[in-house]
Amino acid sequence: MAELTEQQKIRLDKLKELQEAGKDPFRITKFDVSHHSAEVKALYEEHEKEILKDYTEPVLEEPAETADDTVKGEYRKAKKEAYNKRRELLDASPVNVSVAGRMIFKRVMGKASFCNLRDLKGDIQIYVSKDALGEESYADFKKSDIGDIYGVEGFAFRTMTGEISIHASSVVLLSKSLQVLPEKFHGLTDTDIRYRQRYVDLVMNPEVRDTFVKRSRILKEIRNFLDGRNFMEVETPILVTNPGGAAARPFETHFNALDEDMKLRISLELYLKRLIVGGLERVYEIGRVFRNEGVDTRHNPEFTLMELYQAYTDYEGMMELTESMFRYLAEKVIGKTKFMYGDVELDFGKPFERITMTECVKKYAGVDFDEIKTDEEAKALAKERHLEYEERFKKGNILNLFFEEYCEPKLVQPTFVMDHPIEISPLTKKRPDDPGKVERFELFINGWEMCNAYSELNDPIDQRERFEAQEANFAAGDEEAEHTDEDFLNALSIGMPPTGGIGYGIDRLVMLLTDSPAIRDVLLFPTLKSLS
Repeated sequence: MAELTEQQKIRLDKLKELQEAGKDPFRITKFDVSHHSAEVKALYEEHEKEILKDYTEPVLEEPAETADDTVKGEYRKAKKEAYNKRRELLDASPVNVSVAGRMIFKRVMGKASFCNLRDLKGDIQIYVSKDALGEESYADFKKSDIGDIYGVEGFAFRTMTGEISIHASSVVLLSKSLQVLPEKFHGLTDTDIRYRQRYVDLVMNPEVRDTFVKRSRILKEIRNFLDGRNFMEVETPILVTNPGGAAARPFETHFNALDEDMKLRISLELYLKRLIVGGLERVYEIGRVFRNEGVDTRHNPEFTLMELYQAYTDYEGMMELTESMFRYLAEKVIGKTKFMYGDVELDFGKPFERITMTECVKKYAGVDFDEIKTDEEAKALAKERHLEYEERFKKGNILNLFFEEYCEPKLVQPTFVMDHPIEISPLTKKRPDDPGKVERFELFINGWEMCNAYSELNDPIDQRERFEAQEANFAAGDEEAEHTDEDFLNALSIGMPPTGGIGYGIDRLVMLLTDSPAIRDVLLFPTLKSLS
């Protein structure tokens, strides 16, 4: 344990003094809160409108700077009289409230003091006086520290400067803060400390709290949207023996009771498809997945994925659902379909662009892969453009390299990129008119992949062949290749209807809708290297 600072020692001494006087705040178990800060302000504004609707405010003309002191004094007197008249009318039927929150500011002025409390909905000023509290309670309050958590009962009023506040009739110390919060004018700005001590970040930076309140609302509205389309929310295993459904390296662990090696899931796909086989026609899951990969502004090894599957539709149906849902979320969460992310205006209101991967590469890289006939030609072209590839790569893999290099950064407005090569799509139906391509799309916004969707492969014979090709890739050195899942193949053999499926990166979606620059800014507790 680190040595205590002088300020920490002082706070501990104050706590000991309270405990010896029988006023231990940690023995208090509850406090009845009637309103949050923003609700008090809204309630009092309505109170003012109602009480003062027939009141005529005297017209007072503020004197010029050059006016003499007598004129200025008369103005201040008249202004105070008008204020007192309003207060007399308003206080005749007081708005009584009880609030609780953390003290973030305090100014002591003899027999009266002001402090600011911060709660979930914002900040509110508290007026604390010796006359209202009594000498002992007021003396205790004056010893309070920034960071202490208080419960306050009183009535709302507006100060002469126009700030809606609470005139306290009682204050109760509910929790003593033994740590010193960051200095209020500079706040908590060190990003590493902000992520490691998110609890302090939430206290000191209201905009951070607002981001996570909005994240919660985004998840709520996603559920509302899918509920409106008769989807059923389900849960599937996190610990699995075969983590299929994505190209990623898993985290590994060991289940002692069964003496069996297990892995953390990298996707939700294969279990959700089993449910489609079982007759649950529309299912979705929002849950954590784990990929043993690097960390950057858009990647965290533990992140939130949503996957949904709908029987009797295809990737066209998934495009319609996705476009409708993204537009719905923008309207519900932001209040409009045009909004800024950084210095870029994104438009969710107009129809999302659609382009095939081949067309996209032709547009931005100037290469038409429909004219390339062999894997060798594709590799030669990659070498010419200085794109690194593995010898096992085929034409479709090279097409994807070109797409990632030349196209992704250009896809700023919402764009569905469709019809991927079969080599990079082991769980997807082939296009009937072109078996080298599959019915798949990815949605790109701001240069980011936002989701990945298929017309799901439901042919168990074809699926086995795809798994075999993936096993060959793994043997050739691809550590992210899929492995054969015999139980999933058995499920497909039972029979899966034509199905559309899609996976969404929830964290990136939250980044867009909260104008957050990095994925760590939308994860309450991002993955960080241990300090020990």
